Amino acid sequence: MAQQNYSVEIESDPNNLITVEEFVNYFATDLNVNPEKLPGLLLSVTEAVTNAIIHANKSNREKLVKISASKENNQLIVCIKDEGRGFDPSAIPDPTEPENLLKDSGRGLYLMRIYMDELKFNVTPDGTETILVLNLE
Repeated sequence: MAQQNYSVEIESDPNNLITVEEFVNYFATDLNVNPEKLPGLLLSVTEAVTNAIIHANKSNREKLVKISASKENNQLIVCIKDEGRGFDPSAIPDPTEPENLLKDSGRGLYLMRIYMDELKFNVTPDGTETILVLNLE
């Protein structure tokens, strides 16, 4: 069977999150993602894209966020690539620690770690890739 790849590019504008949600729903349906895993997938992808828009690209509409999805073996791999300078994931505070409970930062990464089977970051000279891996079986 041929590998199925899906991709979309958006300007760094939070109003484009609806496009991202529609994109996730489209490929998830096309790839028969378990409906019980869809809310976590949607949340994780929109959190990653929000981080890319706001933190990496600083809401600069001239910078793009590229989202791609593919099924490899029994895994769904979603890559969100920004045009920012990169960051150190280990420097983000753990939102479950008592001193961080009221802080906004770190929540998105925490949720991605809960809902995804793997969360990886690939910092490149022209932006950071956030790679979400979901086991389909």
